[in-house]
Order: sequence, then C-alpha cells, then structure tokens
Amino acid sequence: MRSLSEKIAAVAPSATIAISDKAKKMQREGIDVISLSIGEPDFDTPQHITEACIDALKRGQTHYAPSNGIPELLGAISEKITKENNVPCTPQQVIVACGAKDAIYEAMEAVLNPGDETILLTPAWVSYEPCVQIAGGNVVKHAINPKTFQLDDSLLERVNARTKMIVVNSPSNPTGAVFDMKSMKLVADLCEDFDLYAMSDEIYEKMIYGKEHISLASVGDMAQRTITINGFSKAYAMTGWRLGYAVAPVEIIREMSKVQQHSISQATTFAMWGGVAALKGDQQCVEDMRKEFDRRRKYVISELNLMGYETAPADGAFYAFVKVRSDDMEVASRWLEKGHVAVTPGSAFYAPGWIRLSYATSMEKLKDAMGRIRKVG
Repeated sequence: MRSLSEKIAAVAPSATIAISDKAKKMQREGIDVISLSIGEPDFDTPQHITEACIDALKRGQTHYAPSNGIPELLGAISEKITKENNVPCTPQQVIVACGAKDAIYEAMEAVLNPGDETILLTPAWVSYEPCVQIAGGNVVKHAINPKTFQLDDSLLERVNARTKMIVVNSPSNPTGAVFDMKSMKLVADLCEDFDLYAMSDEIYEKMIYGKEHISLASVGDMAQRTITINGFSKAYAMTGWRLGYAVAPVEIIREMSKVQQHSISQATTFAMWGGVAALKGDQQCVEDMRKEFDRRRKYVISELNLMGYETAPADGAFYAFVKVRSDDMEVASRWLEKGHVAVTPGSAFYAPGWIRLSYATSMEKLKDAMGRIRKVG
C-alpha cells in the first residue's frame, strides 16, 4: 500500500476532543466522571431559536441554499457587525460556514500560500495550528506576557519577510483573558506597518465579565485586512447546530467561497433560519446565560485560589486557566483517574504547567468537581 498524506500525518489530533471522548467512554463504563474538558454550554438552545428552525423545516426549507448563506442571515450578520462591533459591513462581506472552526479553516486556505508564516499568540486554541498546516503554512508561536496576559513590543521580534498573518483570540480560549485597546493597537500597527492580515476569533465576545470587548477590525484601518470569526455555538448554546461565520473584505470572502463550494457546499439550510432568529430575537437569553456563567466563574476561581492555585484573569469565555505545581499531563491524568474529573492539560495549548477547566456546567457539578480536586490534590 502507498503511504497516506504526509501533510495530514503531521497534524496532531484535537486534545480537547480526545479527552472528552475518554471521559465519555469512562461514563459509558459506569464511572461517575464530571467532564470540565470541553467548551460547551450546558444550556439548551433558547426556545425561539429552536422554533424558528422547526418552522423552517415545516415550510420546506430543506433544499440547497446559496453557498455563502441565505440572504436573511447574511443581512442579519452584517447588521450585527456594523451596529455592535463598530465595523462597517455589507452582506457581500459575510460567509456562513459549518461552525466557526470551519470558517477558520476556509480563511487559512484562502489567504495562505505554502511557506507563509502565521503568528499564534500562546496559550492558543488547539485547532489554529492544524488549520494553518493543512493550508500549507507554518506557525510561529509567541507567548503573551504571563503576568498581564496582554501583548507587548516583543511581538515585533516574530515578524519577518515570511509573516503573513497574526491570529488574535479575545476573549481567549484557554485563558479567558480579554485584550485591551493597547494590545489591539499593537497588533493593528504591526499589520499596517508590515502589510499583514489578521484573523480575529471573537466567538466568546458575549461572555465577558467587567471588561470591554474590542473587535480588532474596528481599530484604525484594520477592517481592510481583518477576518473576523464568530458563530452561534457559545453565545446561543448552539454547539450542535454547527453554525458560524466570517466577515472580511470582499476579495477574501470570494476566495473562502471557493473553498466552501468545493467542500461543504453550504451550512445547513434550516439551521440558518435558527441563526436569523438568534440575531434578530430578544437577547435577554444571552445575558441570562452570561450572568450564570459569571456566578460559576466567581465560585470556581475562588475555590481554586483557596486551594492555593494561581489562575489567569478569567475576564471572558467560560474557562479557568490554572497554574499547577507539577507536570500538567500528570495532574490531568490524576484528576481523571483518581478524582474522575476531566480537564485539559495546558500543553495542548502550548502552555505546559497549566490546566484548562471549563465551568460551562451546573453549579451542582462544579461543587462536586471542586471537592474531588481538593481531595486528590
């Protein structure tokens, strides 16, 4: 047999999905595992969104739709981006994909040439690097300031003639940090001075606690060189719907559309009607979930601090990023095997010595999990 793709062989499997799968396997075996390893809201999708999808099914919205998305959703997204994110946007600058992850992959394919370098600000989400690799690009990692969890001028040292893109994720997965205007302006200045593109992953923008969300595309002239990634999974508890989108200059959307046409074709037609209802409907459901996440956040961070653990500033998303006293892989294994609590080692995010813990689960389970962690140490 001839060998398979060397490019794909070099891509690491998703650590977060692997750990989640292991926890689910233990649960199927009858072990009472509390999984804090994956970023999935435990809330049901708000009813008005589900009903809009059902109504679409009843109307026969089960056929092919325009590849970039139904006009109603493209319009709702462009209106949202213009009003909420302070970024002028037309429907022609939007593409709807099968989740934010799919939009990220398509953007990498559309922008990168073989050998182009993309700067990842670490700790970083596990799937950015594989998306760059599949597109033929190379990753250059740059650690953010471990004391402030903001950017500083050392970022300039990572830029060279091969650099083409910087990936920004605020609020951050895994740290929960929210970049301030100084950090955003630093990225904007580098992009403008060295003619770089930026990808701004803003999937957690609605999950912020006491800080301000800044869209990178709203800073200076960055709308002309930024691909803004967002979706419905986190804010609207729609993970299984697989519905995300990208906003970018028309020429980038045009190239992303080619990738989409020859791969997934389009996002699911009736799911897109749920997306319209999410953006056009009452947003109180989003605020209610945010408030509950904030309550859980305060509890988990307080408990971890009482145990003597240092945590990153959990100003956004729904993660506690915990500095552990020994090897993070060993700690994660011990917590799972002895405490039956599944978490993700920081090494998966290029941050050895840290653990990511999701508090997107019930307070009852969180209290149980904290007790188990305290017991096993």
